[in-house]
Amino acid sequence: MKKEKKIKKKTSLFILYVASFILALSTAIPAYINSSFIESFVGVKYVGYFFIISNILLLFFMLKYPKTIKRIGNFISTQAMVFINFLSLFFLIFSSNTVILLISFVGMWVSSQLIWNNMDIFVESFTSDISTGKTRAIFFTFMNLGWICSPFIASKLVVNDNNYNAIYIMAALCLIVYYTIIILNKKRVSKEVKYNEFCIKDTISLFWKNSNLRGLYFSSFFLNLFYSTAVVYLPIYLHNTIGFNWTVLGIMFSLILIPFVLVEIPAGIMADKKWGEKELMSVGFVILIISLILFFITKSANPLIWGAILFFSRIGTALIESMRESRFFKIIDVEDVSHINFLRTSYPLGYIIGPLLASLILSFYEIQYLFLFLAVLFLYTFYFVYIIKDSK
Repeated sequence: MKKEKKIKKKTSLFILYVASFILALSTAIPAYINSSFIESFVGVKYVGYFFIISNILLLFFMLKYPKTIKRIGNFISTQAMVFINFLSLFFLIFSSNTVILLISFVGMWVSSQLIWNNMDIFVESFTSDISTGKTRAIFFTFMNLGWICSPFIASKLVVNDNNYNAIYIMAALCLIVYYTIIILNKKRVSKEVKYNEFCIKDTISLFWKNSNLRGLYFSSFFLNLFYSTAVVYLPIYLHNTIGFNWTVLGIMFSLILIPFVLVEIPAGIMADKKWGEKELMSVGFVILIISLILFFITKSANPLIWGAILFFSRIGTALIESMRESRFFKIIDVEDVSHINFLRTSYPLGYIIGPLLASLILSFYEIQYLFLFLAVLFLYTFYFVYIIKDSK
């Protein structure tokens, strides 16, 4: 009986891993061209405002989302977000008006991130504390496999640097596949959970008072601050300033994500069995700071040089990401949906502060100075890693 239960648990997790790969394709295929697509409508200086507005609304909905999940359940709320995401992609495909573009982009951005919150709950409901690091690492590895494939797929779909509609059509098709997997496997992936009651004020208070949760939250915030730069502004810099075309960028952005596949599972296993999380997280932030400095000083148009730098930076993010997940889900259980959602608010917060900083810096300096400023700012990360207590 125990063995049968273990097999069912492994089957459920495997289905969720596959679903995360398909969902990642839907999320990631448009990710690196979103900023260029928006730029074709409003210009580079106003691109950041689309992301700022989207993430302010995402932050608001993330704080409210636990109540929705508690009221209608994780499975039904996932279905609702998939519908909104599909509708938003549909309007992005046919949008020619800036206002419709903004509304559709906000809808796509908010709903796609909330679906990932649902996926967190699905996976955590089948995860035991003793294997948290390994389970979360495998989950993120499947997700990152989707991110690895996506830039290459996107580069093949963009013809003459302006065929953006094909990107959003492909994202919508992948979303349909994801929805089909979840629907057909409802009994395997959806588990009845009695969620704990926590108001927003109590959750924030707990995160602030608990040094582990506070350190993890701000470490996650800085990681997402880096992502907001890497996803929104680095493609623009490499395309417009350095001069790489989308074919080269597609291959480059696919290859540089390989560290997520190579690093996260071994790091998660080590966090479970041997080392603590904070040492590996510290190494990750050192790598990120060095990478940001290299972004600033490198003027070469050689794709191999840039590929190596970007590959190096993703080793750092892979270490930080896997250690954040391992440590957090050893503290928090699936019933604590408010806490899971609150940690994920570091994502929109990073994407709000990042574009705001970028918009300010771009008003006075060229885009490469953004990377130098962030390198200095990231020195604060070592304090937040320091206050985290290792699980070992």
